[in-house]
Amino acid sequence: MKDFFRDKFEYNHASNKKVIGIMKEFPDACSDKALELISHTLNAQYFWNLRILGKKPSKAVWQIHEIDNLKNFNTECHNETLSIIERLKLSDTISYMNTKGQSFSNTVEDILFHVVNHGTYHRGQIMNELKLNGAVPLGTDFIFHKR
Repeated sequence: MKDFFRDKFEYNHASNKKVIGIMKEFPDACSDKALELISHTLNAQYFWNLRILGKKPSKAVWQIHEIDNLKNFNTECHNETLSIIERLKLSDTISYMNTKGQSFSNTVEDILFHVVNHGTYHRGQIMNELKLNGAVPLGTDFIFHKR
């Protein structure tokens, strides 16, 4: 199962890199909404990594990042997630509080799957936003990554 998640997070990381690249390639198409969504996508991975590790975040979940900082932030989040996959049991249950202060418990496996799914959802929104603003869209579907 760890191989499954390594593979899915390689896809997640590569897809985020593609989206960031197209945002930089078409700056006029990179709306505030697109920047907000890619920032949120990366912030969410950062937040979930810290929840799994029992640490407190120093960023806000909807914090906007400068476009030039996104590539490094994406890689930092990715590396931390890979470290979690290596070090922890995927069946471990993590107790955490959401941003509203509500308590929940989920397995590492369920959280990791959520992060990939969440990223896929928002990348679709971002690509639509960029396309509406004149950028040439690119496919970030998982099967395209595997081809």
